[in-house]
Amino acid sequence: MFKAVVDHYPYRSWLCRITGILIVALGSFDLAGADLANGKLTIARLKYSGGGDWYNDPESIPNLARELTRRAGIETNEEQQVVNLTDDALFSFPILFMTGHGEVKWTNAEVRNMRAYLMHGGFLFADDDYGMDQAFRREMKRVFPDNEFIELPFSHPIFHIIYDFPSGLSKHHEHDKKPPQGFGLFHEGRLVVFYSYESNISDGWANPETHDDPPEKRETAFQMGVNIIAFALSQ
Repeated sequence: MFKAVVDHYPYRSWLCRITGILIVALGSFDLAGADLANGKLTIARLKYSGGGDWYNDPESIPNLARELTRRAGIETNEEQQVVNLTDDALFSFPILFMTGHGEVKWTNAEVRNMRAYLMHGGFLFADDDYGMDQAFRREMKRVFPDNEFIELPFSHPIFHIIYDFPSGLSKHHEHDKKPPQGFGLFHEGRLVVFYSYESNISDGWANPETHDDPPEKRETAFQMGVNIIAFALSQ
């Protein structure tokens, strides 16, 4: 159903340079003070107020980091890094990840920092773990009042850059029998937020015993995770 697209034009030339992706991508990451841990990419988990279980499946990002290194040659720090929107360290991480089940609340200062982070090269991947949708959309509307989330077409490169997902996001946990959807928020033509809804792919990055997912579901979850990070770095 899903296949690697190593020979798939127009991504062939990019894939031939995969070992240099961090140099190319992070060279364009213009946040002041941006840093790499020993030359490796670090994906930071976003901590937020509201009781929405921001800490869900703490092993998911370390596991994804391992797969990014193994599958795509993107050397990634496997240590869990947690950051608040008011932390000075926020501007050291090119990619943020957030998930949760419910309420998300940002202060005015946090909204300003999120806007600055995204406008100056940062990327946010948000994975709704059932129940985060309304609050997340409300807070992001405060960040970009004039921008709307757009459902990405299945032809978008994020679904094909390394692994081919011709039908878009895969489904990992069933909640309301709704189809999985991938939404994007753009700033000046750049995808700054990718939001997965009714998919919950980060559950597939957890340890096998956490959710008892079958191997094929975990495989597609890692494949899509690799695609998301690779696309974020390629912009």
